[in-house]
Amino acid sequence: MFENNVFVEGSCRNVEEDGKIIGYEMETYITYYRGIPLSMVNHIKVETDGVEVPRENIRFTPDHIDWFTLDEMETVAGIKWEYDQKATVRVLQKGGLPKGNHKVCLTVCTRTAYIPFPLEGIVTREVTI
Repeated sequence: MFENNVFVEGSCRNVEEDGKIIGYEMETYITYYRGIPLSMVNHIKVETDGVEVPRENIRFTPDHIDWFTLDEMETVAGIKWEYDQKATVRVLQKGGLPKGNHKVCLTVCTRTAYIPFPLEGIVTREVTI
């Protein structure tokens, strides 16, 4: 239903900190029509070039201030991800993605108070680094 929101086109890029590439990231919008607390994000998955990224290597931020592991997000009820707010999914991977073309699949699944099943969006994009 909200698949167009899942993986913002042109947003995948390597991330550099202190002069070293620590991973790569992409932007996403919520798969629902209103904001939710982070604890209601059911799961986030990333698959790159056919290989699923380990859960412990994924970080999430709705605001580029507070970063969370997926395990931490399960308990974060005081920070909301708003409908019109781009969030960032980061994959920690030394060296990031090598230059060239890659197939990246992002899955974002949320729970809501009014719908009895999770809302999952899956988008695969060909990205160039």
